[in-house]
Amino acid sequence: MNTSFFGELLQSISERGRALLDRARDRRGVAGARSESLAELCEELLSTRGEASGVALARDILTNYAELTTGPRIAFFEALASRFGPDQERLAAAIAVWQAKRSDKTAAEVQAAAEPRRQELLRRLNLAPNGTAALVRMREQLLDTLDRRDDLRAVDGDFVHLFSSWFNRGFLVIRRIDWSTPAIVLEKIIRYEAVHKIRGWDDLRWRIDPPDRRCYAFFHPALIDDPLIFVEVALTREIATAIAPILTVERELLPPDKATTAVFYSISNCQRGLAGVSFGHFLIKQVVEEISHEHPKLSKFVTLSPAPNFAEWLARERANENSAVLSAGDRAALANLDVHGWWQTPATRDPVREPLLRAAAWYFLRARSGRGTPVDSVARFHLGNGARLEQIDWLADGSEKAIGQSHGLMVNYLYDPDDIEKNHEAYAEGRTIAASNAVTRLLRPVSLELVPIAG
Repeated sequence: MNTSFFGELLQSISERGRALLDRARDRRGVAGARSESLAELCEELLSTRGEASGVALARDILTNYAELTTGPRIAFFEALASRFGPDQERLAAAIAVWQAKRSDKTAAEVQAAAEPRRQELLRRLNLAPNGTAALVRMREQLLDTLDRRDDLRAVDGDFVHLFSSWFNRGFLVIRRIDWSTPAIVLEKIIRYEAVHKIRGWDDLRWRIDPPDRRCYAFFHPALIDDPLIFVEVALTREIATAIAPILTVERELLPPDKATTAVFYSISNCQRGLAGVSFGHFLIKQVVEEISHEHPKLSKFVTLSPAPNFAEWLARERANENSAVLSAGDRAALANLDVHGWWQTPATRDPVREPLLRAAAWYFLRARSGRGTPVDSVARFHLGNGARLEQIDWLADGSEKAIGQSHGLMVNYLYDPDDIEKNHEAYAEGRTIAASNAVTRLLRPVSLELVPIAG
């Protein structure tokens, strides 16, 4: 209710400011915003002092931006990059003053002068009704251009800088998603599920309504009915080693008081425009607390995670004649991976198992990027959160997507509340990977030197 009231208040201010803005433009002989470029409107917004007219102008800019096609949209981003960086004259003057008299005051002026004007522009645009949602969408469209436009990365950096503050954990609210959740939110859960596709309402209900299933999401006050990230949880008797038994409707319901393990089997980020703003680790840790409080008998908290980069990495190793990972025997056995439907027939499937698991152990424990981090993106997320690499699961997902990305492998990461902080510190300080004996024993007894792998 409070958020709705605030939104209506901003709308009212915007409408009153619209009248003030039009009268001011008429006095200057300006026909209206339609004849002005968005960049000129942005300059006007930065020079506006009145709050009502500023809100109205911010709404005009965002409305006009939303009507742009791809070409003009990129031109707008170019203007943000070229025209709304730091004020060079102010910055040079501030640096000169600081060099002459170094103090907290002169240093603060250097810092203020160094801030790109884009950041203040985005802050003012955020004052428009539904401004935050509009800016998240704007950044999503900016991301679409970055692969071919490195010159726009500074603009993206400003978005990330501001979003990191606006979407600080202190502003986020955790909510359990169940069958009583408003339909507008449930529809988005179906649409945003990124790991294991939800096939309609019946499938969704089977994931969130039974007593041994849970779903939690983070929300932000500015995006009332739009989840930022959500996690799906299965309460089980033991660590799950395959996804099909979790997703099937032909399973026996487990009374929650009989469960010993909470399995986080799907984590989906919902807002692509917030990429690079991390709050998934907060969600997992808070869900652990929520479920532990509700079900004290739970003793294990694990993920059942995909390995989206494994097949690509293994293909490079198979093509590398000097690979330290694969023996000649392994190469011969892994040739079965090239057989269509190899996992469906024992003759092609069984020889693959052991060499594939050994290669996977190397992949998770030894293969590193040029930055010294694990190659696998999911591993980086969970290890950085303080989880332990607990188990590698053979043919845990037989879907076409998983076979293509990981040859069907999935991974369990264990979140032990007593070790999370210790594991996190070890990973943050030295990229040390906490792993169980079951995983480390899979490594072939060869040199354990870290192998830089592109990626």
